[in-house]
Amino acid sequence: MAELRTEEEQLDAIKRWWKENGTSLIAGVAIAVAGVVGWNAWQNYQENQATAASLRYQQLINLTAGNELDEAAILQARELADEIVDSHGRTLYADLARLIDARLAVAQEDHDAAQAALRAVIDASGQEYLQGLARLRLARLQIAQGDADGALATLDSGVPEALTAQRADIRGDAYRALGRDDDARQAWRSAMAASQQRDQPLYGVELKLDDLGEEEATL
Repeated sequence: MAELRTEEEQLDAIKRWWKENGTSLIAGVAIAVAGVVGWNAWQNYQENQATAASLRYQQLINLTAGNELDEAAILQARELADEIVDSHGRTLYADLARLIDARLAVAQEDHDAAQAALRAVIDASGQEYLQGLARLRLARLQIAQGDADGALATLDSGVPEALTAQRADIRGDAYRALGRDDDARQAWRSAMAASQQRDQPLYGVELKLDDLGEEEATL
């Protein structure tokens, strides 16, 4: 009888424990299961988003592959670039779409839109190389718009070492636009030296030096 009472007491204790804790236990299991299912669903969603962004970007590349685009093609491409940015704004594809959109905006002489697209890459991209590339293109655009001082400031704000030669080349362009020919000459010489050191051909710099009276584009 003592054993029976002990068993009954244990059963009553279990019932009381379950009454007090069963609901929270079930909820905890449900949350854990939901977490696993939710994580898998999130992973699938991310993969689907990446696939969709890749496909849309490939469409954009195909649209802009030609050397000369008519106005209708440019408008279609820019709309697609906007769609990629809106739907996949935190991806590499959005950064690349912005760079293409800036080029298309320049083709339409929409320089404000081009600057906005390039600045968006500079501000939002997590890729240092793409940020540097955007700064180079922005500096070129600023020079073309008569803001050589602004271009120099842009070039000083952060360009990765891999783009050293290109930065020096554009810096020379900015100095030339400001009438600072000696500084331009030095910048282009630096560009030539960097391109040779890195075995990265840099076209047109020798001609720029020749225009300044250089006989040879070497140090």
